[in-house]
Parts: sequence; structure tokens; C-alpha cells
Amino acid sequence: MARIAVIGGTGYAGSNIVAEAVSRGHSVVSLARSVPTERVEGAVYVEGNILDVPGLLTQIEEVDVVIQALSPRGDMVGKVRPATAELFAALPDGVRLGVVGGAGGSLVAPGGPRLVDAGFPEEFKAEAMEAVGVLEDLQGAPEGKDWFFVHPAGGFGNWAPGERTGTYRDGGPVLVTDAAGESYISGRDLGVAFVDEIENPKHHRENFAVGY
Repeated sequence: MARIAVIGGTGYAGSNIVAEAVSRGHSVVSLARSVPTERVEGAVYVEGNILDVPGLLTQIEEVDVVIQALSPRGDMVGKVRPATAELFAALPDGVRLGVVGGAGGSLVAPGGPRLVDAGFPEEFKAEAMEAVGVLEDLQGAPEGKDWFFVHPAGGFGNWAPGERTGTYRDGGPVLVTDAAGESYISGRDLGVAFVDEIENPKHHRENFAVGY
């Protein structure tokens, strides 16, 4: 079983990844700026802040995979990208980094523009572009550093939690949509996609989109 640290493990995406990983028997540490009262049984909860990378590293020694599940919004605007780059550079080469990205960085069609460049809502564009910046930094990282970056579907969010089906489609870099053009994945199934990639890596140093 893998030893997994989830930074932002109390947020919407992070908590679903924690729950799925624990349900499959993995050893999971959830890190956030405060410890929640509601916890996933079997996970270890500790205080940690990606803005303090040296301190954070002391909390995640001897892990196999680190998941960054933070949103660059609120007081984290403009801080997530440089902090993620610092963290990744400091991780031992054998530790894999997984990132919860946004839909904005996925392509609207093979070879086509990114979603963020195709009529994306202006109020969310800055957040999307910071996530794109995180991806660009990973793509420029030394070859010996392994990572994966997941674009959730466009309709992903705590306003539409949905159910765990255990299924999803992998669109590569292209946004996943259904026959009606809708793009959606539940929080639980995003967790499934992350843990599937941890257990059976298919996307070494790649970004990919998931949805139904």
C-alpha cells in the first residue's frame, strides 16, 4: 500500500481523495492549516501549510506520493504556484507529486485551444491561469522528477457532489464531455481517478482530464 500525503486534505477535492485512498487501505496523512472536527476514519490529520515548505516537509517524511489539492483563491491567490514549485523541488526524486488542477487548462478539442482561452468566465480566469502556471512549472521540471496533473470536469465542485460510481473517462489533455456537451464528475469519482493513478500509474509527467 502507498503512503500518501494530501495537502489541502480537508477541502472538497482533497477530502474526497483522502476518503478514497483510506477506503482502499492506503496510509494517508491529511494536511491543512487547521485540523477539522469531521474526519475520515483511518486518516491521520496534522496541521501543515504549503507556504512553509520546510515545516511541511517534516510532516510528510517517508511518503510515496504527495497530492496538492489547493485552490488559488482567497488569501492563496498568487501563492499556490510558487509554493508548489518550491515544494516539488524539495521533494526527494522518488516521491511523486499529483496536482488537482482546474478544467481551464484542459483543451476544448484535440489540438484545440485551452478552455480558459475559449470564452471562460472572467471571474474565474485568474484562478485558472494560476493552475495553468503550476502545470507549466511541472512540465519544465527536471526529467527525474515524476508528477501528474488532473483536470476535473467543468462541472466539478461542492455545489454538485454527486455519488461514487467508480467509473470515469480519461480524456488525456482534452476536457471530457458527454453526448450533450456537458462536463461533470462527482467529488468521490475524482478521488477514484486519483487513487487509480497512484495504484496503476499511466500518466508519468502528464496532465489529463477526467469526467463522465
